[in-house]
Amino acid sequence: MLKPNIEKKLNYQINRELYSSYLYLSMSSYLKGEGLDGYANWFKIQAEEERDHALIIYNYVHLSGGNVVLDAIEAPPATFDGVRDVLVKSAEHEALVTSLINDIVTLAQKEKDHKTSNYFMWFVDEQVEEEDNAATNLKKYDLMGSDGKGLYLLDQELAGRVYKVPSPLATAE
Repeated sequence: MLKPNIEKKLNYQINRELYSSYLYLSMSSYLKGEGLDGYANWFKIQAEEERDHALIIYNYVHLSGGNVVLDAIEAPPATFDGVRDVLVKSAEHEALVTSLINDIVTLAQKEKDHKTSNYFMWFVDEQVEEEDNAATNLKKYDLMGSDGKGLYLLDQELAGRVYKVPSPLATAE
């Protein structure tokens, strides 16, 4: 059984992951409107991953005897100041999500909830990858993106991203 403060924190994180999905879907839509289908693809898949993260936590709360309480999801921004703005905001958002995941692990450790602390190590590892992806996309854009040909090449590269079911979700189904 989850302690009430941990259950509350996990429910909050479910909502934040769903917001992340909305944010990345909004970024995808913006980029699609800019004619950058590869970037749009990358962020659409990112939106799917964030939704999956919410479902992983949703499943964990239920497996742990808790109750999931879904809140309203705030609207993300719909417009951005170009590709670089999207990439910067994506990197900032991933840093925020990392801090939220770290807060969950810290609380679980403080409460001696080893099960939750251990389970969320997957998210700790996942956030290393998420922050690296965001930083890499921004670095590549800063190297090549201001040049039309470079932007075209980056867009083509990001078009190749394919969706993969995260392992905790795949094993839960």
